[in-house]
Amino acid sequence: MPTFDVTSTVENQEVKNAVDQATREVRNRYDFKDSDTQINILKDSIELETSSTDRLRALNDLLDEKFIKRGISLKSFVREKPVEGSKSRMRQKIMIVSGIDQTKAKAINSFIKGLNIKNVSSSTNDDLIRVTGKKRDDLQEVIQKLKEEDFDIPLQFGNFRE
Repeated sequence: MPTFDVTSTVENQEVKNAVDQATREVRNRYDFKDSDTQINILKDSIELETSSTDRLRALNDLLDEKFIKRGISLKSFVREKPVEGSKSRMRQKIMIVSGIDQTKAKAINSFIKGLNIKNVSSSTNDDLIRVTGKKRDDLQEVIQKLKEEDFDIPLQFGNFRE
């Protein structure tokens, strides 16, 4: 019976590469001179710190540009509200979202069931959803419908088996 998996992952190495590129560009750009702008990458978040709100906005735009060039969906990030720190410095934390949580998994499963495609079922296994069907064409139709729908997380489709 053909199956495939629906996952939502972020390639950590690509995030690190995008942050490194942004850091190098910040060092060379004129509008960031003497601003002591810092980008720190942690296990599951990115921390930004700079001297003003305008520079923070420019830094976010620069990071978004680097993420897009590296093929990382912007839906993989949740930006917290900017906070003013000591000496009027602006700080912001960007959380890296990976995996499908229970509420999103329920929404995806009910969406698949709502498609009313005969002999297609789905089940949640940890942070992935396995979709099973009798025909390969039915599974390809499910993939197409999932791509058209917006679940506020990036979806990847893999492990397609006959």
